[in-house]
Amino acid sequence: MQKKMQSSFITTGILILAAALGMQSCKSNNEGKADEREKYVIPDSIFKTLVVDTVSTAPFVNSLTLTGKVSFNEDNVVKIYPMVSGNVQDIKVALGDYVQAGQTLAVIKSSEMAGFSNDLVNAETNLRVAKKNLDATQDMFTSGLASQKDLLAAEAAHEQAKSELARINRVLKINGGNTQGEYVVKAPISGFIVEKFATNNMAIRSDNGGNMFTISDLKNVWVQANVYESNISLIHLGENVDVTTLAYPKKVFKGKVDKMLNVLDPNNKVMKVRVVLANQDYMLKPEMFASVTLTNRENKENITIPTSALIFDHSQYYVLVYHSKSDVRITPVKFINTVGDKTFISSGVDKGDKIIASQALLIYGSLNN
Repeated sequence: MQKKMQSSFITTGILILAAALGMQSCKSNNEGKADEREKYVIPDSIFKTLVVDTVSTAPFVNSLTLTGKVSFNEDNVVKIYPMVSGNVQDIKVALGDYVQAGQTLAVIKSSEMAGFSNDLVNAETNLRVAKKNLDATQDMFTSGLASQKDLLAAEAAHEQAKSELARINRVLKINGGNTQGEYVVKAPISGFIVEKFATNNMAIRSDNGGNMFTISDLKNVWVQANVYESNISLIHLGENVDVTTLAYPKKVFKGKVDKMLNVLDPNNKVMKVRVVLANQDYMLKPEMFASVTLTNRENKENITIPTSALIFDHSQYYVLVYHSKSDVRITPVKFINTVGDKTFISSGVDKGDKIIASQALLIYGSLNN
């Protein structure tokens, strides 16, 4: 009886173990089938538009981007100061207007100009009197009624009167030549009004030190860029740069580093560099924000991939290495820098590897899901 019970227990245990193994085998088979079903294959609709590129090598380019702003070329700028004191009348221009050389900008009613006009009248009168006196003395000298000394004194007075009239005329010419008590402010060069500090009925003084207008032709402009201390060694005079702006994000302006201000700003610890740009169609406006990109080519080859193939996720860069539509592998890479449509990396893929260079983010998301 006891042997029968033991045999029954053994049989039951074997059956239970067999059932467990069967269940585990079924589970493994199901998981294998599930994995096989879930394996991602690039759909034909996407594959038709897919760009598959080849990892290559290229001379390493070190790129540095600086921030800055557009300013007018101070070598082609004229600041217009008041030459006389008075009240501003009839301003004819506004900020941003284009003016021609000689164009009237404003009129200043001035007591000084009225004084110059009065001086002119007095000088002309004195010259006429001196001329008549000289003629009379000359006649008297010829008749023996005047001495040589009298004639010399009359000639000296005449010359002094001529000199004084010439001086007054020069002063008037410097101050616009107006004899109606007005100083006419005119543009000395053609260009744009880039600064305007005068208003109608404004009282001004010639000794206040402030300019009324600033004119710049804007045919070329300056871009002042900031260089942090750690990057100063990467900047060189005469280096070619690419400049972009927020206003024209797809437009690249070509320029050169024209000047390096070899001092650091004590507040933000940056050095200023100046880039001179030709300003075609006056596209660049003073005070625009600008990005300045410098590129230095080095004598070494480095692995490069299309920038469009690079994926950044969870603080790591990846590319998708392509073997077939059903064999695409997510591969981490070490990023160095990006220059235009090329990205330089130090490791992760080898020259000749095939990588997906379009819709990479879409396929990356599908692989992760």
